[in-house]
Amino acid sequence: MDLSNHTAFIAGGTSGIGRELARRFAAAGSTVAVGGRSPETLAELAEEGFGTISIDVTSGASVAAARDAVLARYPELDTVVTMSGVMLLEDLRDPAHFDDAATTIGTNLLGTIRVIDAFTPHLIRQGAGTFITVTSGIAFLPFPPMPSYAASKAAVHAYSEALRAQLDGTGVDVVELVPPAVATAGQDKVNPHALPLDDFATEVMDLLSQDPTPHEVLVKKVLVHRWAERDGTYDDLVAQRSQALTMLPSRQA
Repeated sequence: MDLSNHTAFIAGGTSGIGRELARRFAAAGSTVAVGGRSPETLAELAEEGFGTISIDVTSGASVAAARDAVLARYPELDTVVTMSGVMLLEDLRDPAHFDDAATTIGTNLLGTIRVIDAFTPHLIRQGAGTFITVTSGIAFLPFPPMPSYAASKAAVHAYSEALRAQLDGTGVDVVELVPPAVATAGQDKVNPHALPLDDFATEVMDLLSQDPTPHEVLVKKVLVHRWAERDGTYDDLVAQRSQALTMLPSRQA
C-alpha cells in the first residue's frame, strides 16, 4: 500500500491499536476518519485533526448512518479498517456466560460483517480499495479464559479469506491484521510480555507498505501463534495458556 495517498475510515479506532494506526496513517500522508461510540473520545480525536463519525457496530441502523456520513464527507474513501472488538472472560461451567458470548460475537464478528457490508458496494463501484480486518493471535492459538473472543476472531479470519476470494477481480483487496498481545488498555499489567504499542504499529506500517501487501499482516511476535499447529507446538502452548484459567473467579481459591 502507498500509505501516503489513502482516505481511510477506521471503525472502532478511538483507542488502542486503532487510534495509533489512525495517527500513523495520517502521519504518512493519508486522510483519516475515525468512528466510535464515545462522544468525548471523538471530540479528542477531532482536536487532533481527524474526521470523526459516531458508530455502534452492533446496530445496523448506526452502521448505515455512519456509512452515509463517511461517504458524504469522503467520497474518495478507499480504505476501511474494522477495529471494533471486545474481550470478555467467560466461565463455560456457568451457563450465565452466554450473555457475554452473545456480546462478543455480536461485536467482533457481526459488527465486522455489518461494516464490510456497508462499504462493499462503494468500493466495488470505485473499482479499487482495501478492507483491513482485525483478528488476533488468539484466533490461531486459543486463550481458554476468553473462548468466545477466540471463536469470534477465528471466524473473522475465515470470513476475511472468503471475502478476499469473492472480491477477486473487483480491485478491492482484503488484508487481515493479526495482533499479538499489545500493551493497550492495561494489557501490559495482565501480560508483561505484551508488545509495546509503538513497536507494534511501526512493524505493522512497515508490513503494509510492502509490495505486494501481504494478505496477513503478521508481526514477528505473533508468528508463534499463527504457526503453532504447523510447528507442532500447539498442544503444549494451549496447555500453558490454560494455566490462565485461574483468572476466572470460580477457579480462585
